[in-house]
Amino acid sequence: HMVDAVLYFESDSGSRYRVVRAVKNRFGAANEIGVFAMDERGLKEVRNPSAIFLSRHEQPVAGSVVTVAREGTRQMLVEVQALVDPSHAANPRRVAVGLEANRIAMLIAVLHRHAGVALHAHDVFVNVVGGVRLGETSADLPVVAALLSSLEDRPLAQDLVAFGEVGLAGEIRPVPYGEERLREAAKHGFRRAVVARANAPRRPVEGMEVVAAARLDEAVLALGRAHATGIERP
Repeated sequence: HMVDAVLYFESDSGSRYRVVRAVKNRFGAANEIGVFAMDERGLKEVRNPSAIFLSRHEQPVAGSVVTVAREGTRQMLVEVQALVDPSHAANPRRVAVGLEANRIAMLIAVLHRHAGVALHAHDVFVNVVGGVRLGETSADLPVVAALLSSLEDRPLAQDLVAFGEVGLAGEIRPVPYGEERLREAAKHGFRRAVVARANAPRRPVEGMEVVAAARLDEAVLALGRAHATGIERP
């Protein structure tokens, strides 16, 4: 046996934060991460990574949605931002930072087919705040929410989180550890959530209102009502 563990030490240029990611571990769990901050005395552990990946805006802003990502056994709250702007070029731009560009193109097509939202004449930019890279499909629904919010220039509520996989047929699929994600969000003061119907908790999460959607059009309706002044059930 040649290798016991493979660790990646990741950082973005200009960022003071470093991520150690375990992709192979013969004697322990893989896909775990550790988050550290670099200061004048070296690396220091970040005990609450969600705090550094969330930018709390003084006022609600359009195109910003918080999701709960899972890295290994850890739930982390991260902010997904989108900017949708009319394009004057023959081929509108599709730029993704921290997400797979092909998946963003797929979500744009699904939005058009199953929700009647056309973005073919718009430039689309999507970014995950803090230099985080999201590889899981739970980011689909927050990306859709951020795109709609930016397109309509209508901020969503700041205490809202969303997660769920969007399928090509327009269905909203559940993601693993749904209840754990909701509890992590509630622990950080979030009071509203839009998730896949199969991720609706069996028992209510204290202090949180959960709206569950089975189809993309239901989710779009719920997100349309989850604006900065309140949320209503569809």
